[in-house]
Amino acid sequence: MVALKSKRTTSGKHKRPVRRAALQAPDHRPATTAVPTSVASAEQAWPYMLDAWQRSILFLDALRQRADNIEEHERAGLPPLLDFKYETILDARHFDEPVNYALLRITEVGEDCWEDCVDPAKPPVIVVDPRAGHGPGIGGFKHDSEVGMALHEGHPVYFVIFFPEPVAGQTLAHVHHALRRFVAEVAQRHPGKPPVFYGNCQAGWAVTLLAADCQGLTGTTVLNGSPLSYWAGEPGTNPMRVSGGLLGGAWLAHFISDLGDGRFDGAWLAQNFEGLKPEKAIWEKYAGLFNKVDSERERFLEFERWWNGFYTLSREEILAIVENLFIGNKLEQGEFRICEGCMADLRRIRNPIVVFASYGDNITPVHQALGWIPAIYEDTEDLKQAGQRIVYLTNPHVGHLGLFVSAKVARFEHRAILESLDEIEALEPGLYEMKIDNPTGDPDCHKPQYSVRFEARQVEDLQIPQPSKAFERVRSASEFNESLYKTFVSPWVQATANPWSAEMMKWLHPMRTSRAMFSANFNPWMRGVAILADAVAQTRVALPDDHPLIEQERLRIDQVSQAIQQAREARDGACEQLFALLYGRPNLAKPDRASPAPAAQA
Repeated sequence: MVALKSKRTTSGKHKRPVRRAALQAPDHRPATTAVPTSVASAEQAWPYMLDAWQRSILFLDALRQRADNIEEHERAGLPPLLDFKYETILDARHFDEPVNYALLRITEVGEDCWEDCVDPAKPPVIVVDPRAGHGPGIGGFKHDSEVGMALHEGHPVYFVIFFPEPVAGQTLAHVHHALRRFVAEVAQRHPGKPPVFYGNCQAGWAVTLLAADCQGLTGTTVLNGSPLSYWAGEPGTNPMRVSGGLLGGAWLAHFISDLGDGRFDGAWLAQNFEGLKPEKAIWEKYAGLFNKVDSERERFLEFERWWNGFYTLSREEILAIVENLFIGNKLEQGEFRICEGCMADLRRIRNPIVVFASYGDNITPVHQALGWIPAIYEDTEDLKQAGQRIVYLTNPHVGHLGLFVSAKVARFEHRAILESLDEIEALEPGLYEMKIDNPTGDPDCHKPQYSVRFEARQVEDLQIPQPSKAFERVRSASEFNESLYKTFVSPWVQATANPWSAEMMKWLHPMRTSRAMFSANFNPWMRGVAILADAVAQTRVALPDDHPLIEQERLRIDQVSQAIQQAREARDGACEQLFALLYGRPNLAKPDRASPAPAAQA
C-alpha cells in the first residue's frame, strides 16, 4: 500500500500512521463464533430442507431470468444501460475519422426535465465510462450514481458512450480526437464554464491523455479507480501486473484479435476480472444469491445485465493498450505517442486532478492510482513549480466496481467531490489529501452538516516502491515475441479467420455458454423451472436469518470461500515466484504498510 510518513497537517496536529490489514473486501456475514455447534433437531431439519429446496428453485429461476435478460439485451443491440432519458448530441461514427463513440446529454430524471434539475451557473459534468470489456452505463445505471449525484447538485450532465462493435481499423488516436471534439462541443454549449470530467477506470487514463496532450484541459478531472502507473503494486497482493510477463507479452492479445477477425472480444477481459478473486466474483456471488435469494434476486439481475453485456475492441486498440500501458508503462514515462507530433506528457497537465482510489480495489490498487505522482515530480517543490494541484481521496474497503456503482459511495464521496469543486479550484499548487468529516453518519446530508478539508501532503512521503528492471525485461521480451508473431504467424491466422469462425468463437466463450445454458431457449427444462418457481413464490414463507441451519449454511459458505481464497493466494504466490525466476525479482521487499488515514468511512 501507499505508505505515508507522519507529517504535520494544515491544522497543526500530528497524525499517527495507521496500520492497515491485508486488502480484503469487508465481511458482512455474522461472526462464525456465534454459530451454534449442536446438531439440529428433526423439527429444525424439515423446515430447512423445504426452505433449501424452494431456494434452489428460485435460484435456478434467477439464472434463467439472467440468461433471458442477456438475450433480450443482445437482440436490442446492447444499448447503454442508463437509468436516465437522454438525447444524442454527436455520433462519432459519422466523423471524418469514424469511431464507435457518441456524446449524450441527459434530459430527464424520472419525471423532472432538464430545466427543473440544472443550475445554469454550474459547470457541466462529462461522465466517461470504461471501455474494458463491458458496455457503457455503469456511471449512471441507477439513480444513486455519478450521473444522479451530478444532476442532484444542479450540474448539466453529458455522458460518453460507445457501441458494441468498433469501426474497422479504429485506433486510440481516432478515439482521442473524437473525445477532443466532444469536449469542444460541450464547452461551446457552456461558455466560460470549463467541463468537469469523470473518468472511470480505463476512461480515467483516456481523459488523462486529453489533459496531457498538446491542447490540455482546463476543468477539474476526477479519476475513479484509474490506473496510470501500470508496473506499480504490492507483491503478493496485486498479481495482475506480472501476468503480462507470464503470458509472454502482447502477442496473445494479437492472436485472439486475429482469431476474432480483427476484433478482441471483451468477454476475455471480464473473465480475467473474475479470475482475480474467484472467491468473491464467482463463489460468493452465487452462494450469496442462493442464501438470500428472496432479497438479492433483483440486485443480482440488475448488475448482471451490465456485467454480461460484452463489447469488442479493434485489434489496433487492444494492441496499443497492452503495448503502451500494461506492458510498456509508457504513459507514466512520457513515451506515449498520441499521434504524429504529439506525445502525452503528464507534466503538461495544469487542470486540477482528483484521484479517488480504494484500499479494497484489487484491479486498480492505490499504488497504480497514485504511483505516477512521485514518478513525475521529484518532490513537492517540483510539483508546486509546475503549477499543478493534485487531490487524492481514499476509501478504506470498497472494491473496484464499488467506486462507480455503490449508492453509498455516490451519495457520500462523489457528492462531497461535486460540492467541493470551487474549493479544489481555489487550492494553491501542491498535493492534498481530501478528508471528509461527517458526524451525522448520514450519507445523504449536505454541507454544513458534514465538512471537507484538504490537508497538505508531501510528494516525498508517497512511499511507493519503484519498479525494478524486471518489467523492463518483460517489455523487451514482449516486443521480441510480438515481432516474431506479427511476421511469421499472424498472416496465416488472419488468412484462416473469417466472420463465421469469429462468431462461432464468440458464442462458444465460457463467459457466454455458462450463462446461456440456463436460458429457456437453449435448455427446454428451464421452462419447467419457471413454472415451478411461480408456484413456489406464491406460497413461500422464508425461514428467519437466525435459524440454526441457515446460520450453519452461511458458515459452510464462508469456509468454502476461505478455502478458495487460500488456493488463490497460493496461485498468486506461485505466479510471483515464476515471474522472479523468468525476469528477476520485481521488488519483493514489502514496504511499511502504514498509510494515510481513510478519508471517510463509507
